[in-house]
This record gives sequence, structure tokens and C-alpha cells, in this order.
Amino acid sequence: MTTTTPQGRTELLRPDRNPVRVLVVDDEAPLAELLSMALRYEGWEVRSAGDGASAVRMARDFRPDAVILDVMLPDTDGLSVLGKLRRDLSEVPVLFLTARDSVEDRIAGLTAGGDDYVTKPFSLEEVVARLRGLIRRSGTATVRSESTLVVGDLVLDEDSHEVSRGTTSIHLTATEFELLRFLMRNPRRVLSKAQILDRVWNYDFGGQANVVELYISYLRKKIDAGRTPMIHTRRGAGYLIKPGE
Repeated sequence: MTTTTPQGRTELLRPDRNPVRVLVVDDEAPLAELLSMALRYEGWEVRSAGDGASAVRMARDFRPDAVILDVMLPDTDGLSVLGKLRRDLSEVPVLFLTARDSVEDRIAGLTAGGDDYVTKPFSLEEVVARLRGLIRRSGTATVRSESTLVVGDLVLDEDSHEVSRGTTSIHLTATEFELLRFLMRNPRRVLSKAQILDRVWNYDFGGQANVVELYISYLRKKIDAGRTPMIHTRRGAGYLIKPGE
């Protein structure tokens, strides 16, 4: 799955190259939605819960890489929820949110196993920055460089010209590499033969547009052989690449 990030910001990915997962636990629905929007803007996958019981159930299914947890919840307190989360996710970093800013409250949260503490009101930028720091320090995510394109489990490094799908390295010719790069820069977008010819071959082949079909077939044999297909044909329109389902 390809993710987007704000201009100039490095991207965090799970070891399987999928987006980082964050669970937001807060009973204030508007605040939870604002936090979720800010985190999705980072390219992360986000789920939210409004109480402790649903948060624990969701965490077991979602397996988040980080949790934003409000201290005051309608059915219990965040410290109790943290204890239950730690039984299944002992290493997941937790960022507490609270309206209480006394030193005693901060110490209680950190002593209970929280990794950081932000008091309300706060800026979304601060929460995101602190969460990025927690995730990177926890080692649960890797940094994707600006030269790396990722679609599902397919990874292309524009600098080294290395390509892999899952744990398998894939050797491509120069033209195959350029074609794959163009597809991966436009995931889920149908690209016409004319667009591909112009971008990959730099001029119009005229009656030889079937060269695109030929190289698409080459790529399929190397990228999709024995795996869930990622390269698809839209008859009469063109070709696209998307994560295998």
C-alpha cells in the first residue's frame, strides 16, 4: 500500500512495508476525529475507540504500532486500559492525553507504563511529532527514504535500482525498471498506452504501441508470477498497479 506524507517529511512504515497503525482512544468524538485526520495525513492507518472496553477489543484485532490514550474515559480510566493493553501488546508505545497537568498526574501516567504525556489543549503538530518520535524509538517502524516507492509488498529503490516483492529480489532491465517506476508513481491510476509511451520511451511509437503490451507482459512474469496479481489491464483504457488483494 502506497502512503503519502507532507512535503519534505520522511515516511514511517511497518517492517512489512505497510502503513503504521495507530489506535486513538478518546470519548470526545470531535477531538478523536481531528487526531485521526492528522494521523491519516501522515499516511498512517488509524482506528478510534470511545471507551476503554472497545479500545481493548479493537487493539487485539487491529494490533496497533502506537496508541493515543485519553486518561479520562466514560467506563474506566486510561491507566486501567493501559494495563490491559500491555497484556497483549507489551511493547506498543502509548501517548497519554489528559486535561490534568499536575506533576503527580504525569508521574502516575509514566509510572503505569505510558511512554509520553500531552496535556489538553494541545496542538495536533505536537501530538504527531511526539508520536513519530515514540514510534521511531520503539523500533516498530522503519524510515522510508525519498527514493523508495512502495505499493503493497512491492518495493522499488530509485537510487540503487533495486526491486523486491516481499523477500524476493527481482532483476529488471532498464526499460522494465522505468515502466515499473512509472506505474508505481501512479498507484491505482489507469495509465494509457500513449502516456506510458511518452513517459518511458519519450516519443510516440505510432503503430508500434504494442511494445507497451509486450513490456507489461515481461513485468507480469517477474512481478506477478506465482503471486497475487498487482498489474492490471483496463480494456480500452490502459494499465494500473495496485496492492495484491
